[in-house]
Amino acid sequence: QVQLVESGGGLVQPGGSLRLSCAASGSFIIIGAMNWYRQAPGKERELVAGVTSGGSTDYGDSVKGRFTISRDYTKKEIYLQMNNLKPEDTAVYFCNADLMNLDLGWRNYWGQGTQVTVSS
Repeated sequence: QVQLVESGGGLVQPGGSLRLSCAASGSFIIIGAMNWYRQAPGKERELVAGVTSGGSTDYGDSVKGRFTISRDYTKKEIYLQMNNLKPEDTAVYFCNADLMNLDLGWRNYWGQGTQVTVSS
């Protein structure tokens, strides 16, 4: 079984910071791209940030300059440092990853999500 487990969400005031973590575990041999998505109530899920297996990063327009994605290849984890948070960043944040299993090949997996609420 493959698991992506997010942590680090919570309530923060506007202008504050949070750091999300996502750990991958289970029976896979290669990790490809890893991403953070978010979904606010009544809105579609959107890409927040992504990092390829080679370390290239990409960000959604609304978070550029405020959020930073990073990756620890040894720990099989990714992180999302979120600074200068705004109320519109309020959403459930999901970890997403392409993982290769010997039996199943490449598959795309999702975590359960962690709530981020930005409010005064």
